Amino acid sequence: MTQRARLVMLSVCLAGLAAGFIYLRVLTRRVKLEAPQHGEEGARNQLRQAALQSGTGPTQNITLYFPSDDEGVLLAENRQIAWAANDTDRIRQVLLALIEGSYRGLRRPLPPSTELRAAFLTSDGSVYVDFSSSALALFAPGIKSETLAAYSIVNSLAANIPSLKRVRFLVQGQEVETLNGHADLGEDFVPDSTFNKPAP
Repeated sequence: MTQRARLVMLSVCLAGLAAGFIYLRVLTRRVKLEAPQHGEEGARNQLRQAALQSGTGPTQNITLYFPSDDEGVLLAENRQIAWAANDTDRIRQVLLALIEGSYRGLRRPLPPSTELRAAFLTSDGSVYVDFSSSALALFAPGIKSETLAAYSIVNSLAANIPSLKRVRFLVQGQEVETLNGHADLGEDFVPDSTFNKPAP
């Protein structure tokens, strides 16, 4: 290979490396800008946004149910919230309150990084809850733990939305068969008060 050919090849390689480096920097900036908020602060921001959008109604005492794996039950926790005017916004408020977590240190059914994509109520009382694709890994593995997490959501919604008859979980707008390989999501979840333990 001649000296000139080596210089041309070296120039092409350096140009390729420079272009790759520039592209990597642009991509890194874009990912940082588009990265979703995680952790407790992200959950609080979602709750504040929900309150700004729909929390203009009267303050309402709501009941949330959080899993207790040791006891195999759902423990009730009461909370005051500026209640939204319609059931769809109320569903979102309940779900975001569950994502925010217990004020008494009980286990969350969903971690604070959970993204709620959509929630809606049909005329026959069916509630559809749509989480992001990361939801499949959000639930602690095991049939007992997954079942309690699912019923924490279902029973919390049922306690506060009287027209609710059943809940269907979606991920990225699609039906899924299981949570983390255990609890069956192929069917609707009907509220089951036998899991509930009243607040102290």
